[in-house]
Amino acid sequence: MSIAEDPSISAFTSQESGVRSYSRSWPVVFDRAQGAHLYDTDGTSYLDFFAGAGALNYGHNHPALKQVLVDYIASDRIVHSLDMFTEARRDFLDTFSEQILEPRDLDYRVIFPGPGGANAVEAALKLARKVTGRESVVNFTNAFHGMTLGALSVTGNSLKRGGAGVPLVHATPMPFDDYFDRDYPDFFYFEKLLTDTGSGLNKPAAVIVETVQGEGGVNTARAEWLRGLEKLCRAHDILLILDDVQMGCGRTGGFFSFEEAGIVPDIVCLSKSISGYGLPMALTLVRPELDVWEPGEHNGTFRGLAPAFVTAAEAIRTFWSDDALQNSTRDKGAYIESRLNAIAAAHPVAGLVPKGRGLARGLQFSDGETAGQVAALAFAQGLLVETSGPEDEVLKLLPPLTITDDELNRGIEIIDASTTVALAD
Repeated sequence: MSIAEDPSISAFTSQESGVRSYSRSWPVVFDRAQGAHLYDTDGTSYLDFFAGAGALNYGHNHPALKQVLVDYIASDRIVHSLDMFTEARRDFLDTFSEQILEPRDLDYRVIFPGPGGANAVEAALKLARKVTGRESVVNFTNAFHGMTLGALSVTGNSLKRGGAGVPLVHATPMPFDDYFDRDYPDFFYFEKLLTDTGSGLNKPAAVIVETVQGEGGVNTARAEWLRGLEKLCRAHDILLILDDVQMGCGRTGGFFSFEEAGIVPDIVCLSKSISGYGLPMALTLVRPELDVWEPGEHNGTFRGLAPAFVTAAEAIRTFWSDDALQNSTRDKGAYIESRLNAIAAAHPVAGLVPKGRGLARGLQFSDGETAGQVAALAFAQGLLVETSGPEDEVLKLLPPLTITDDELNRGIEIIDASTTVALAD
């Protein structure tokens, strides 16, 4: 029976738009989830190395977060509030400030730009242009910042950009770290354009960057490269926007992915796992002197989903009151790195390249077809893992940060076996 003929998914294939994507790779009907596992309607368990594309850093339905959510809703508390004052909003702001910002000596005002990561990016771009009075923004090769027009303009993927239907303007791509395999000094091209009055580069309002390009192929920027970028921005009075939508909230170890580099961006974009429970929520963090919008100059209907504030505050209290989670993430990341290195060494002719930081990991194959075959073989063995990169050539691992050692080992074993079979064909 073909997928289209399967009666269990006919409602989706006959009524839903063909734009859907993940369901094509995993054509089963999921019904329940807990921790690092999803279950389909037949009760089959799938180990999750996808984690909602990074929206479920603490796993599915974590008991502590579920309890505060259920209690909140059961007591008829505020759910929708725009930007009105609510107790849930205050609790989140106080908790975020006291347990995340203050211990890191970070001074940011919090903007609630809307429900998703693209909202956070759009707000950042819009504010940077207002503050500086400039239009141009510099982005990097293989970047991904969202699917709305402003976010797409600073995204590198040609397929996603092609869906815009209009010219994507006011953005200039520059080489990401190691784009030329270090054949040239860092920022050789970018700095030359900035300092040459004949280059034709309009002075940018901002530079937007990811420390690890998840959708771009798990490309990791070195700490020294990020420090050099910050220095360059400061020297030329350019705002630095750090897109931490997928790599923030502990994915690379520290709560913010830029902590290791010791930099302080002007603007930070957060979403995905900030709610802790997979509920829609986003933040745009800005230095106080950049908080120049007039009341209502930037707004949206779903800026105040109180249940997300409740689970977000509880996630911070549960996981960020000490350094246990970040240490565990780094240890587990080192374990995955060692296992991926071993897989690459076992197939020297294939040219496999392990990549990533913390629990954002990738295994690069020679082409997207092979990586896709490995992902499909893994799914057949009960593992959800996606591909990324310009040609989908990178097997991308985003397990929950709370995954157990046994679960992590089992997932890597499946990847190891699937890789062996795919490369033998």
